[in-house]
Amino acid sequence: MARPITLFTGQWADLPLAQLAPLAKTMGYDGLELACWGDHFDVQQALASPRYVADKRALLQDAGLQCFAIGNHLCGQAVCDPIDERHQAIVPAHVWGDGDPEGVRRRAAREMQDTARAAAHFGVKTVTGFTGSPIWHAVYAFPPTSQAYIDRGYADFAQRWRPILDSFDAEGVNFALEVHPTEIAFDIASAQRALDALQGHRRFGFNFDPSHLAYQGVDYIRFIRRFGERIFNAHMKDVWWGKGDGSVGVFGGHTAFGDARRHWDFRSVGRGMIDFESLIVALNDIGYTGPLSVEWEDSRMDRVHGATESAAFCRRLDFAPAAGAFDAAFDKSQQVVR
Repeated sequence: MARPITLFTGQWADLPLAQLAPLAKTMGYDGLELACWGDHFDVQQALASPRYVADKRALLQDAGLQCFAIGNHLCGQAVCDPIDERHQAIVPAHVWGDGDPEGVRRRAAREMQDTARAAAHFGVKTVTGFTGSPIWHAVYAFPPTSQAYIDRGYADFAQRWRPILDSFDAEGVNFALEVHPTEIAFDIASAQRALDALQGHRRFGFNFDPSHLAYQGVDYIRFIRRFGERIFNAHMKDVWWGKGDGSVGVFGGHTAFGDARRHWDFRSVGRGMIDFESLIVALNDIGYTGPLSVEWEDSRMDRVHGATESAAFCRRLDFAPAAGAFDAAFDKSQQVVR
């Protein structure tokens, strides 16, 4: 059977889940990847109240939806980042606390451990998210940046995330990093380096999202084939590049999304330049059976229109892998004699 088509709710957090869930069903989705912001999924309430978990499940069931993953990108971002005022806007008040940077990082780490426990309570085996990075600011190597400096960044990442991943392991839950600029892994080389830093921790893998790789010039199909057994979730998100006026480069020129000058921008699924046909083939080749989760972002399009067409596009595009070789019928030894 084809994979379930789900919607990541992060970009819909302004809508209460009671309103979004039936809307998502109307738009053609089989389930939701619940974000840990808005009122969609609250980690601490899920730990404190069995009724909260039961009510969330009932709400989804009443809408005819499933949940295969929850996303806690915002707290994950704060685990390794140099903390500034931007983080206060995205993390819960109990994580921000007094704003002391190291305190924020430690509280964010505890929140991610709690997220693993909350996911287990909710019956979900995958948490998607970010890690943050102590070295993203050094992505361009000036002032001159030695490999020893980069190594220290990966060591810091591993020191902070290994205890978190041990908590995930205790709960039987996987963490899927969305490989993304500003994270410890943002392309194939850095993803491998992150895995190596963690000594291949079995609970650390990836939320594959081609949109963050393609405009960088990274081979996103190669990513699938390189990390097949580590792909725990897949985001369907489109992007185009080379569409600006030549005044803004890959780093974005401090422009806002939707600015016509931009070299790249996110598009509704099927409207950009991602080769989704090859993507589905590669996911089939690695045996990925999880959801195709639409992360809808397009600054130029009404989101209900866009999310509806994205669900239909993914459903039309997806197909189950072959049960056997297409030319097996020519093998006389396999033919039935009547």
